[in-house]
Amino acid sequence: MSQIKALSIQEALSQTGSYCWIDVRSESEFARAHIPGAINLPLLNDEERALVGTTYKLEGREAAVQLGLRLMGPKFESYYQSLLNVAKTHNKKLLLHCWRGGLRSQIAATLVQWSGLPATMIQGGYRSFRHWVFSMLEAPRDYVVISGHTGTGKTEVLHLLEKADANVIDLEGLANHKGSALGGLGLPAQPKNEQFENLIAISLLRCKPNQPVFIENESRTIGHCAVPQGLWERMQVARYIELNVDRDTRIQRILLEYGTFPMEDLKSQTQKLRKRLGGQHEQAAILALEEGNLKHWVVLLLVYYDKSYTHFLEKHKIEAQVLNWDWNQKESSLLSLLTLANYGITK
Repeated sequence: MSQIKALSIQEALSQTGSYCWIDVRSESEFARAHIPGAINLPLLNDEERALVGTTYKLEGREAAVQLGLRLMGPKFESYYQSLLNVAKTHNKKLLLHCWRGGLRSQIAATLVQWSGLPATMIQGGYRSFRHWVFSMLEAPRDYVVISGHTGTGKTEVLHLLEKADANVIDLEGLANHKGSALGGLGLPAQPKNEQFENLIAISLLRCKPNQPVFIENESRTIGHCAVPQGLWERMQVARYIELNVDRDTRIQRILLEYGTFPMEDLKSQTQKLRKRLGGQHEQAAILALEEGNLKHWVVLLLVYYDKSYTHFLEKHKIEAQVLNWDWNQKESSLLSLLTLANYGITK
């Protein structure tokens, strides 16, 4: 039997399309965070892993290994078949990892070898991937932060930039949240913070070198997800471009985005802003909803959001370049944005 091949995480990521990534950690480890795109085939489930861990602490490594093999024994055949099924379904070589490239991934790789297929592991396992994630988040880049008042359409501008083949990191898309009190409406559950970091790092990996990376101006937290410290620090010293959109257009865009949600959802989310709006304004906003006057509801919310945006710029001493954005002329506006960001100019 040939020796099991091992790749560094950098080598593995450079060949990501050549492999089907298999995470053999337990289901809860995988659910908390994992390498994006990996498939979870737990060698030991949560309960079994806990038993092995307790045995290791009380009786040592040899006893823990024996227990692990005893627990795994009845499942070897079905696990072996699961590995073969994944390889056949995806028609790719299998790349296996556990937490740190230890016994779990070695056992799974050995089973792959028994089938006659090549077995490859990631050196250092998921832990090495996390080290790589931190290095990606802290690396210096030419970030261009797209800024602007609520309702400007910053996320839609990012999507236009993506279509123009520019480098884009959509933090709100990765976090499944639009950043405001209403930001979670209609969206799936947010990822755990660790997984959010993983998703950002993979997005950065896909960025083309020597070109700006466009990212939206955000608060430190997007719903329950926190912008990673390394990236947050880079954003504070990045170039800012503020999109200037007239207030009436902003109001109409907010109405189009949120006006179709159930009234009770809008009311419950508005009530969460009571401390920030002040009791009087919060009650006025709720009354506007109850009377079906959604436009007045938006106007009241913008009092808070516009003040908050101005305070953010002043607090962080951000001097943004202002670009007048016209949604009726978005192609020419996009061209102006790319020109202002020096997009396409190799440094």
